Amino acid sequence: MTDSPGSVKEQLARLFDESLRATFPDELDVQPQIAVCNNPRFGDYQCNNAMSVWAKIKSRSSQFKGPQPVGQAIMHNLPQSEVIEKCSIAGPGFVNVVLSRQWIAQSIQKMLIYGIETWAPKLSVKRTIVDFSSPNIAKEMHVGHLRSTIIGDTLARMLEFSNVEVLRRNHVGDWGTQFGMLIAYLFEKFPNWQAASAQAIGDLEAFYKDSKRRFDSDPAFKERAQKAVVSLQGGDEEYRKAWLQICEISRKEFQKIYDRLGVRLEEMGESFYNPIIPEVIELLNKKGLTEESDGARVIFIEGKNYPLIVVKSDGGYNYSSTDLAAIWYRLNTEKAEWIIYVTDSGQRDHFEMVFVAARRAGWLPSEENAYPKASHVGFGMVLGEDGKRFRTRSTEVVKLIDLLDEAKSRCKAALVERGKADEWTEEELEQTAEAVGYGAVKYADLKNNRLTNYTFNFDQMLNDKGNTAVYLLYAHARICSIIKKSGKDIEELIKNETLDLAHKDERVLGLHLLQFPEVVEEACSNLLPNLLCEYLYNLSEDFTRFYTNCQVVGSAEEASRLLLCEATAVVMRKCFHLLGITPVYRI
Repeated sequence: MTDSPGSVKEQLARLFDESLRATFPDELDVQPQIAVCNNPRFGDYQCNNAMSVWAKIKSRSSQFKGPQPVGQAIMHNLPQSEVIEKCSIAGPGFVNVVLSRQWIAQSIQKMLIYGIETWAPKLSVKRTIVDFSSPNIAKEMHVGHLRSTIIGDTLARMLEFSNVEVLRRNHVGDWGTQFGMLIAYLFEKFPNWQAASAQAIGDLEAFYKDSKRRFDSDPAFKERAQKAVVSLQGGDEEYRKAWLQICEISRKEFQKIYDRLGVRLEEMGESFYNPIIPEVIELLNKKGLTEESDGARVIFIEGKNYPLIVVKSDGGYNYSSTDLAAIWYRLNTEKAEWIIYVTDSGQRDHFEMVFVAARRAGWLPSEENAYPKASHVGFGMVLGEDGKRFRTRSTEVVKLIDLLDEAKSRCKAALVERGKADEWTEEELEQTAEAVGYGAVKYADLKNNRLTNYTFNFDQMLNDKGNTAVYLLYAHARICSIIKKSGKDIEELIKNETLDLAHKDERVLGLHLLQFPEVVEEACSNLLPNLLCEYLYNLSEDFTRFYTNCQVVGSAEEASRLLLCEATAVVMRKCFHLLGITPVYRI
């Protein structure tokens, strides 16, 4: 294993930093501004410091007459490096950089030798909590939970790849008034409930709806339910056992979804933080942050039309109480440097108020971007073909388990139609249908900017053309087929052959491969998984162009081009992994 020298941007930034320090020794706060060239005709990357430096020095500099001479000086003072082939100046001092073809090839070959992990980005944060999925006990996971689960898992995977310790937290709704209703109904329906099996409750979603109907229509039942809450929260052993049984039934149903999606989570629900709420509220009281309003304890937040209620007028606690206790625990006990909350955009105001309260309490720094910090990752709705919230024909919310079953079923039918049932075992059909079906659902979500709504359409997401997981998985399988068809041992080629990028389409593909680490870093920093999807799709397009214009098997350049095929497959597989998609090797 070899230590990574950093992404292309990082390596260029170090070179330009040396130049800037040598050229402008008195401007200590100048940071290199490196970007990918918008027009590849001018170069691969550019340094954009000239105009901002000129704006700072023009009133006191006799040496320079404008931003272009500043850019010329920056270019002239660049240290010698194997990274850069040539530079040029454009416009008001932009320094365009063309990377060395040999260096690109050597960097890719080192990755093949030492592994894709050597390309992992280096982030400044070391420990992060990603709070995602968060379904409510006794309610089935539906399509609304899909986005939180998929987006949160991908963010966690990208951070883990970047050598960040990630605590994956499932903040399930396992505490509150609804449990009084559920326990009262359980005791009524099954007087001997402890001897009854979990199957006695049957469909927990139906059980919840039945208990809610009783709660809304029967005053005597409602009173018993309210007393049950008091007993549960008071620590009554029988009520606690009933609560645990309901939670366990629900938890097993959630796990079926997580297993299908390949998602790892550690449950720390609302009940976990309940015992520390009084202590946290007292800390806020002592700092003078809470005040009384209509019998409740609240925190008024500037710019908001309503306060953050931390203790209700009846003395009870709510979501705000729990979330404040959770953020305190995560910062002070778990020592998280970055807490990422993945929920729908409708909860943005709530989390903004919680973060403001935490800053006022001194738990978070006053500067929003300083560490430790907290971020809300909002996302839009999943829509149906009618442009409204995605529901079944009976207006019920779509159950996530049904949606995944449908995706797999459609993929399996497509594979059978293509004659794969005659070529593959039943197990191979099942595994491929799962990989492609679940991958299609995930990718259709992740490729969109998470802040926008998106329309759920099976036909589009399962199309094998265009920007879909099916197309990308097929592209990967095709690369594997090319390597297999050559009959060459790829490991031997990596050890004994040299990669060259003589053809322009080889170089374009090689440069795109080399940009993988900085794309992951940007996706992590901005919490935008769609950037990785965009990169993966463009990579497959670059590969198609290369393969169309450059013969691989049987050519004089076969060994080098097989190495480029393998490097593309390696990076594609890592992208699939970060997106939670299982690659397929034949199709």
